[in-house]
Amino acid sequence: MISLTSTDPSQLDVDALVVGVHVQGTSVVPVGADWLPAELTRQITQDGARLGITGAVDEVRRLPGTGLKAATLVVTGLGDGPVDATTPAGAELLRRASGAATRELTGLASVALALPATDREAVAAVAEGALIGAYVFDRYHAQDAPVGRVEIVTPLAKDKATQAVLARAEVVAAAVHGTRDLVNAAPNDLYPAAFADVAKAAVKAADARSLKVTVLDEKALAAGGYGGIVGVGQGSARPPRLVKVAYSPSKAKGHVALVGKGITFDSGGISIKPAAGMEAMKSDMAGAAAVLHTVVAAARLGLPVAVTGWLCLAENMPSGTAQRPSDVVTIRGGTTVEVLNTDAEGRLVMADGLVAAVEEKPDLVVDIATLTGAQVVALGHRVSAVMGTDEARAEVVDAAHGAGEQFWPMPLPADLKVGLKSKVADLANIGDRFGGMLTAGIFLQHFVGSTPWAHLDVAGPAFNERTAFGYTPVGGTGVGVRTLLRLLEQRAS
Repeated sequence: MISLTSTDPSQLDVDALVVGVHVQGTSVVPVGADWLPAELTRQITQDGARLGITGAVDEVRRLPGTGLKAATLVVTGLGDGPVDATTPAGAELLRRASGAATRELTGLASVALALPATDREAVAAVAEGALIGAYVFDRYHAQDAPVGRVEIVTPLAKDKATQAVLARAEVVAAAVHGTRDLVNAAPNDLYPAAFADVAKAAVKAADARSLKVTVLDEKALAAGGYGGIVGVGQGSARPPRLVKVAYSPSKAKGHVALVGKGITFDSGGISIKPAAGMEAMKSDMAGAAAVLHTVVAAARLGLPVAVTGWLCLAENMPSGTAQRPSDVVTIRGGTTVEVLNTDAEGRLVMADGLVAAVEEKPDLVVDIATLTGAQVVALGHRVSAVMGTDEARAEVVDAAHGAGEQFWPMPLPADLKVGLKSKVADLANIGDRFGGMLTAGIFLQHFVGSTPWAHLDVAGPAFNERTAFGYTPVGGTGVGVRTLLRLLEQRAS
């Protein structure tokens, strides 16, 4: 639960009171906290180094709440930059500071955030960060519960427009949490049919007449010519699915199609992956998870733009029925593809999804996929790639910048197309080793024709195998949801 308050922070009866601290020269200074008791201010500014307080971004430190009603004072780092939430950088500082605090304060019943939140943009950033940071995945073993109640201190507590900002933050956080839950689920629990059931449940829970879900099973996929999805899924005892989640508001200003890769577990198939690190391949459905929850969030927000999500679901397993290197599959629409490597399976299911999406003639198609290890080599674990037609690519980058997610524009060099030539089919599913992320994008480009299109490769950022930071936990991150939702909001405005 989250709410706004204009009460003097020192008088708030909560388990922990959070303030932001800045780096100022060699000192650490509380930001906008002139209400702090002198003893606490002195501890932070004069004894900060001895107490280990640096003010760095993502830092969270606890102090006794001397002179406060709160039992504990928590300081969260705002770095050395200005906190201007009307700029994307300033908003992200607040988002990370509040998210880092709530992530560290699991198990507490109540927390108040006395961060600089004097305008709506700041309240939005603090609320979004706090809610996204307050995430716990406890499906399989008991953990401390997330923070129970969050209060944001702001002079705008009674402002109706600010209350609306708070409501949006709750929808965004629910979408990010839902995406993380799917990514973190064990693959024996989350297989294609189970994922389809989750989609049905999410649509039902949204209680929006404008939302509809359609599921194609393996028989319907075969009859419909979805050779990529069928081929990838044929090695598993648990057959593939294509799920369509359509949000169709009245008087829509346009139509955006979202296509998500949903490989519920990627062993690599017959071109099997090394054992080391294979457990992370439960996250290979992060794109489909992001698409599902973005469409549901758009409906919950009542955005005046139609959104169709396509979840391309399969489990890529080796078996006597699995597709083989040198098999030829026919993608929906008739393009034939020679499968040279069964571990380049994501582009095959995505090709089917893209064709289906384009058939409905949307104004824009955006696909999101944990598509290539080459993305991690090129951009690391925190920066995602975006390729596509020039205007669509720029639109995604702009939306990501405003949402606080890192997407970097990448090219689709025409000279790499030659690597996808096949002697026996229209295309091969892999090309030259170098520039593999770009080659994968060029492969997908073949299936969108002249439709404005952007391709998001989130292979590294979708699953955090390192340490938690800011509002980002270990495991599923929910990357892409905020960017896609902001893109839809910009189209709706």
